[in-house]
Amino acid sequence: MNTTKTYAGIPQEFGKLSTSKIVIIPVPYDGTSTWQKGADKGPQAFLDASENMELYDIETDSEVYKEGVFLAEAVTENTSPEAMVEAVHQATKKYINRNKFVTVFGGEHSVSIGTIRAFNECFNNLSVLHIDAHADLRKEYEGSKCNHACAVYEANQNTNLVQVGIRSMDISEKRTMNPDKVFFASDMAVNEYWMDDVIDQLTSNVFITFDLDALDPSIMPSTGTPEPGGLLYYETLEFLKKVFEEKNVVGFDMVELCPNENEKSSDFLAAKLFYKMLSFKFAENDDTYDKGDDEITNPFSKLSKFKNDDDDF
Repeated sequence: MNTTKTYAGIPQEFGKLSTSKIVIIPVPYDGTSTWQKGADKGPQAFLDASENMELYDIETDSEVYKEGVFLAEAVTENTSPEAMVEAVHQATKKYINRNKFVTVFGGEHSVSIGTIRAFNECFNNLSVLHIDAHADLRKEYEGSKCNHACAVYEANQNTNLVQVGIRSMDISEKRTMNPDKVFFASDMAVNEYWMDDVIDQLTSNVFITFDLDALDPSIMPSTGTPEPGGLLYYETLEFLKKVFEEKNVVGFDMVELCPNENEKSSDFLAAKLFYKMLSFKFAENDDTYDKGDDEITNPFSKLSKFKNDDDDF
């Protein structure tokens, strides 16, 4: 699947694991989706679109690829949802333990179960910022706890889960969700302070799981279950920038791009948004490392409940 030698066609010197600060793990998995199939084609469409981006970001006046971006081998385990989740968990944990800023591009949202599990094992007091149209809080669906409909059930049990953009759910999920930490799209539309309200609910260390169907179908039609009433581009950027500025984002994943051969703008939006998120993380890199603030010094300052036992990398 990894036909691209480097992410976004960047020069080889910026794509080496040894010198890269950033790792991208593609997970082309679509084993449990229930409507439109094709999320397994998402990572390659994302990589293809990334090769056509300008690598200078106007807003942050930066070229984040120069921090080094290593494109990891894709996780292709698909014998069962559980086996895929465990493979993602192990791959993610391996790169976190090498002090990389780890990102994952799915695939369907079930891949995030493994990603979040790894980050929660490695970072103390973790918040999971779940940006999505769907609650994804079922304990089990169609016989598996590793279904896309269960993507953040485990995170809800084991982390500080904050959900943003929700506008579709099953009534059973009401019993599971924490209403103080769920920001429904309909409420966000009339609350000009929703961004600050979300940030108030987050702890200092934040992992972002971004389901592209959180975005409005008018700008992101190529996703498995497009829901009306979603986020638009500039409000999404404004919100993400605030989160990166005010919290220590320790990693993120992006899921549910379901590419359509006749509609390439969604692929490009995903590529651009992903690069924007990297730009927000590293734009003020020098300042961040020098602040001496316990909350936001080196992004790995709170690393690893297991690091001391396994620091032979």
